[in-house]
Amino acid sequence: MGGHRNIIGPLLALLFASRVFADGYVDNGSLRESYDPELLSSMTYELDRLGLSPALVAEKLCIALVDITDMRAPRVAEINGDTMMYAASLPKIAILLGAFVEIERGRLSLDSETREAMTRMIQISSNTDATYMLNRVGKSRVNDILQSDRFRLYDPLVNGGLWVGKPYAEGAAFERDPLHNLSHGATAMQTARFYYMLENGELVNSKLTREMKKILGNPGISHKFVRGLADRPGVKMYRKSGSWRHWHADSALVKAQGHKYILVALADDVHGGEWLAALAPKMHDLIVPARLAAKSYP
Repeated sequence: MGGHRNIIGPLLALLFASRVFADGYVDNGSLRESYDPELLSSMTYELDRLGLSPALVAEKLCIALVDITDMRAPRVAEINGDTMMYAASLPKIAILLGAFVEIERGRLSLDSETREAMTRMIQISSNTDATYMLNRVGKSRVNDILQSDRFRLYDPLVNGGLWVGKPYAEGAAFERDPLHNLSHGATAMQTARFYYMLENGELVNSKLTREMKKILGNPGISHKFVRGLADRPGVKMYRKSGSWRHWHADSALVKAQGHKYILVALADDVHGGEWLAALAPKMHDLIVPARLAAKSYP
């Protein structure tokens, strides 16, 4: 706890270093043109109060917070936002995207079997269903979609992003990411772009977007962000998390009290799940004013 005066310099150095990856990069979600110094300052202060500054400086914690209450004017704050980390089950959202792209193209059918498999893959993080859907879409096809000009959700210009290079099953990876040799990877900013593009209708057509959001909209595992926001009123969350050994990740599009925001955090620490549960309400309160929450308690 405390010590934020001593840590601001190193954190700002990390922030400016991350901008190198964005040089010459055109973001089709415009988030990289929308950094908000005031939101970053508030985020940094709250994370330091939680005692998480050492983890940020050591790049053991990556976070992106995007206020999209006004979709035309997003406000972005991130620390280590372009640091790629092993993300366990979080990249199952990439399999979900791949499936819906193929459905939109007429190569897959959104029948009850497919919908139920995707729902289990996302809501209860079924590895069996994730592997099944990965094989249905095509292993290399998922990463081709992520790297395509249409999405650029994995891009060397910004140090990578979402990647699925191994089934969620025993066996070897079939295609590790070319920059970091990860089998299941993500960056906070590229994951945030996924949710921004989802909300902005840029992933698939409007009908399929609604279907994607139905699947993402009923989290079946109550930990990390879900646990952290349990006492905040009126929260609607579209979410995917992941954990394996000492890696912990969570990602969500959150709507509450007329506000909406995206929160993504990746941690490399045995206590990472606790970090994510603790930081979620602090980040929420930076976007949703306390006076609005208080109205729910006359």
